[in-house]
Amino acid sequence: MSAESHHHTSRGGRFAKFLTGKFEHAGSLAAFSGKFFVHVLFPPYEFGEVRKHLDELGSRSLPLAGITGFIVGLILAMQTRPTLFRFGADSFLPAMVAISFVRELGPVITALIVAGRVSSGIGAELGSMRVTEQIDAIEVTGIDPYKFLVVTRVLACILLQPLLTAIVNAIGLFGSYVAVAIESSMSWRLYWDSVVHSLTFADLIPGLAKTTVFGFIIGIVGCHQGYNARGGTEGVGRASTSAVVVSSMLIIFADMILVKVTVLLWPS
Repeated sequence: MSAESHHHTSRGGRFAKFLTGKFEHAGSLAAFSGKFFVHVLFPPYEFGEVRKHLDELGSRSLPLAGITGFIVGLILAMQTRPTLFRFGADSFLPAMVAISFVRELGPVITALIVAGRVSSGIGAELGSMRVTEQIDAIEVTGIDPYKFLVVTRVLACILLQPLLTAIVNAIGLFGSYVAVAIESSMSWRLYWDSVVHSLTFADLIPGLAKTTVFGFIIGIVGCHQGYNARGGTEGVGRASTSAVVVSSMLIIFADMILVKVTVLLWPS
């Protein structure tokens, strides 16, 4: 066998190994996710742990998500107003920003910010517990570590995401009003009335409903990466990094599907 053909063979082997690893990881994540739906239905219910994680994860995420939402709302209004003004349609700016933010920008931006902040934190936290054998110690005491560590965190993420998204939506709309107020004389009352009249339940409900899916993705991916971490401190770092990458990709992919579902169920 020539050196060139050997090089191609080895490269093909590495690619096949890479694909195999990705499929194995996807299967592991699917099985880990399925386990959640079994465990969440049966007692004991760790409400105290869920409440604790809600407090921790919410306080960890809200400042960054709120600042990002304000800036995005500001930029969206500043970028859109000149185009609408050119066609004499600048009065439609509040409605356009409100619908864009509530239906799409708010949920996705909030989910990606939380994925970067929370999913990585969960991955690092559970990864540290795995490599220091704390999870094994919990199992020895007779407590189900999956229910105690994973189910509580995923439930907290599912409950937290719609609340955070609603707050970020409000902050983003205020940010867009600031941009409008700087460049025109539109009053807050007129702006808010335009926003309220432009939004319907067909805009609000799908936008907030899909955030529960994003919350599940953020929680389950972070827990999966940390729960299955191996290799000491390097493994903890890999778990934290991969939690952000995988959850962000799955959020974008899920949003693509959910947008199509939303259009079918709630046609404009």
